[in-house]
Amino acid sequence: MTEQSTTPTPTSTRIRVALVDDQQLVRSGFTMLINSQPDLEVVCEAGNGIDAVTALAATRADVVLMDVRMPGMDGIEATRQLLGRAAGQPAGSAHAELKIVVLTTFDLDEYALAAIQAGASGFLLKDAPPEELLEAIRTVHRGDAVIAPSTTRRLLDHVAPMLRRTSETRDTSAAAVARLTTREHEVFELIAQGLSNPEIAARLYLSEATVKTHVGHILAKLQARDRVQAVVMAYETGVVRP
Repeated sequence: MTEQSTTPTPTSTRIRVALVDDQQLVRSGFTMLINSQPDLEVVCEAGNGIDAVTALAATRADVVLMDVRMPGMDGIEATRQLLGRAAGQPAGSAHAELKIVVLTTFDLDEYALAAIQAGASGFLLKDAPPEELLEAIRTVHRGDAVIAPSTTRRLLDHVAPMLRRTSETRDTSAAAVARLTTREHEVFELIAQGLSNPEIAARLYLSEATVKTHVGHILAKLQARDRVQAVVMAYETGVVRP
């Protein structure tokens, strides 16, 4: 069942979703599914990256579902531009907290890795079950877990040697990791394994509130946008190995 509640969620508190895909049929299907949920709302659609960048300059969205292969401007460049613009916004502004989930048709798609390196918060297969798609939107909006951890983990395991060999930011990342306290490093390793806050709390016998505080400190020290970026840094620096 995908229905979450019979009580409508106020429009102001719904998660605002933008759809970017060059196939109208895909966008229509996703729109119907997302708008069927009381806590979700599609606020704009775009058929390519250029239109997405333009539309999202005028429309506030919390989460973008971004296809990677599109004419004109692909999802990787659109992700880079949107998150680059978001990074320049003051904290708490309408566009500063934008999160992007990449949609792909292949499990180990090199485009998905490039999009994650561009700042996307994870990726999801287009043929994922409806419940998984809806939960991905909610999860990335909360920011407390890695999207599709098993799939993301397989992707990162596959490209880990390349990340360690070619990353231009590896030394900077290693220096940032070295600044973590012992406890923060423990939490960081578990984040990189795809564990959620409750799972980390259970593993380390800590409260969820304490774990959340540690995660916040870790992301700040690593200057990571979210948990997925932290996981990429873990692979770059060899903290996690396939």
